[in-house]
This record gives sequence, structure tokens and C-alpha cells, in this order.
Amino acid sequence: MVNDPREPLERRENDREERREEDREELRGELREEPWNEQASRQRDSKESSLSPGTHRDSHHDSDQDSRPYPQQDSQQDSQQDSQAQTKGKSRRGSWAWGAGLLFLLSKGKGLLLALLKFGKPLISMAVTVGAYALVYPWTFALGFVALIFVHEMGHVFAAKRKGLPVSAPFFIPFLGALILLKRHPKDAETEAAVAIGGPMLGSLGALVCFLIGQWTGYEVWYALAYVGFFLNLLNLLPMNPLDGGRIIGAVSRWLWAVGAVVGPFVVWYTQSFLFGIIWIWFLWQMYKQFFGKKKAQPVFVEGVYEAEYDPNLPGWFLSGQSHRRELPFTAYCRMDGQHVAEFQWEPLSFKGELEINQPCTINSVSIVQVGSPDEDRNRVRFTVRLEGEAHQADNYYVVPTRVRWRYGLMYGGLALFLGYMMWVIHEMGLTAPQ
Repeated sequence: MVNDPREPLERRENDREERREEDREELRGELREEPWNEQASRQRDSKESSLSPGTHRDSHHDSDQDSRPYPQQDSQQDSQQDSQAQTKGKSRRGSWAWGAGLLFLLSKGKGLLLALLKFGKPLISMAVTVGAYALVYPWTFALGFVALIFVHEMGHVFAAKRKGLPVSAPFFIPFLGALILLKRHPKDAETEAAVAIGGPMLGSLGALVCFLIGQWTGYEVWYALAYVGFFLNLLNLLPMNPLDGGRIIGAVSRWLWAVGAVVGPFVVWYTQSFLFGIIWIWFLWQMYKQFFGKKKAQPVFVEGVYEAEYDPNLPGWFLSGQSHRRELPFTAYCRMDGQHVAEFQWEPLSFKGELEINQPCTINSVSIVQVGSPDEDRNRVRFTVRLEGEAHQADNYYVVPTRVRWRYGLMYGGLALFLGYMMWVIHEMGLTAPQ
């Protein structure tokens, strides 16, 4: 038997082919099981290229790889679909959130809406004033300055609430200050003085807090705010109407108004304020009218709109015409809280109503001045009632007990001395201007 020398070589080639086929099957299994990534692809390529240097892959294997879609493209498509689904989900959630918020505002958020409407104008005016001062001064000083004005006005609000007087929210005017409006006239000079002194008291406390913060932190802007706060509150204590000092002095002695008339020109020269000059001239005119001029009654008009149910059997001419007058019987009285009221009655409709009067006056008449078109479906009609009268000031308005005069006099003088001393302290420190 002759041994063929090629037999071991062929056996070795067959063994290599079997190993290559096993490696190819292993690679196919990895492609089916593992996610596609670049590192695994490089490892498989290097592993496949190391199967047989110089040998070619079979055409069947190459065609399988070429025809198979890339798992990376499938992954990108899946991620795009997931992102689209997430976007749709967020959009739906956003729509539900907006709808739920709107439903809350319409059902249970009426109080919030009313609060926004009530405090919207003061907040807007405050923001505009801060912006106006920030054009001239650093924004930190502008913000603190408007805050000090707000504290001063809130002192008036708190004092008025203690006296049972309704007031408006503070309204800010850039480069002029702020104001509140009393919705009812004080009943006497003592009440007027109590409301007036509340502003300088709380405003001075706010300026003192700024001074103490400056002492603690060392920041110069706090000293500048304190100095301006002390100065503005001292300026408001001048015995001139309509400044706070003029109203406070009314409960002490009206003769002290003469001091305001004399000091006024010096204050106008020192402050170089055109507005203060107008206030001083108006104050002189009011003093002349009160002490030397002829007392002339000021007319008072108060109107209200009401709705009442009417009898459909009434003749048509009774409610016809929108511009006609019909005087009504009325009764005037004053409530325990000091509110003046005129109660009237429209007898054919069996309707009783009230008109609130915010100042003492002599009522001349209460009349229907306008009647709207009747609502025949509801048998109701709207009409306007007007009160006409003449304002008057009680003869005992400035009659204040001696003890009360001394109390307000000491408070007024002590507060003025304190403000002047604090201004002197900061001036000696050389920290009066905002940096």
C-alpha cells in the first residue's frame, strides 16, 4: 500500500474549512443576539478577517450580510418614534394642564382673580416707578427707595384701618411719590391726625432699619437709603396741608399752620422742587379761604344703580322714558362705624335702597334720574338714583381734648427731632449719596 503524501495536507485543509464554518456560524449568532454598535462591529470584522489570511469569504455569506438591514438604522427609527410619542404625550399633558388651570380659575380661583385686579394697578405703578428711578440712580437704590415709600404709605393704611376708615391701595407716581385715598371723610381732627401720623411713624422705622443694616453690613447704599428715608419723612412733617404735618398739627393747634406758611419758601429754595412750590401756593389759598374768605358750600353728588322687580300690571307710561326725575322719600342717619347713609324708598315697586355718603353733608334731595328698559321676561327694571346736597364741616371738628393735643404735639415734635438727628449722623459719616 502506497502512502499518498497529499493526504495529510488535504486533511488539514478540511479541518481548516470546518473551523472557518464554525466561526461563521458563531458570528451569525452574535449578529442575531447582540445590539448593533460600532465597537462590536470592529471586533467582528477583525475576527472574521483573521479566519484565513489570503482566503476569500464565500459568496453566500457576503450576500447575507449585504441583504440584512443595519440594526443601527432600526434603532434610530425606533428612537424617532419614541421621541414623537413622548412629544405627543407632553402636548396632551400640557393641554390638560392648561384646561385644569383654566377650570380652577373659573370655579374656585375667583378670589385670586379679584386679588390680581385689586392689586394689579399698585404693583404696576410700583414697577414703573422703580424703572423710572433706575434710569437716574443705581437699581439697588431705586428699589430700596420705592420700598421706603411703600412702607410710609402702608403706615397710613394701617392707621386708617384701626380707625375703621376704608382706604384705597397705594398708587405710585414716578418722581412725585405715592398716595392713598380715604373713601370716607374722618369724623374729627383727632381721627385725621391719627391717620396722618401713621405714615411718618412707620416710614421712619423703615429708614432706621436701613441704617441698622448699613451698620451691620457696611454697604453704603443702605446709609444713602436711610438718609433719604429720614429726609422724606421729615419733609412730610412740615405743618402744611395736604402734607402729613399739616393734618397732624390740625389736632394740636391750627395757629401752627402759620409756621408752614413762613417756612414754605425756604423749603422750595432748598429742594428746588417745582411741585413743592405748587403745594405751598395751594396751602396759602386754602388758609385764606378758611380764615378770611366767604364760606361757600361745596355741592355733593352721589349716584347708585339699582334693580327691582315690578308689577306687570303697572301702566306702560309709569316706566317709560329714560330721562325723567322722580323724587323719593329718604331718611339720613349715621352708622356706628361713622358711615353716613341716606335710605330711600320707591313705593310703587316696594323697593328700599341705601346710598352711602363719604363726607358729612346736608341732603337736599334723592331722586330717580334714569330708568332703563324693563326686562319683561324677568319682570325687572334697572334705574339710577342720585343724591344732591351740600358739604359742610361740623363746628366742633377741630375741638380736641387737651390731653390729645399734648399727646400728638409730643409725638410730632419728638419724631421731627429724631429724624433731624439721624440725618445729621449720616451726614457726618459722609454717606448721604447713593454709590
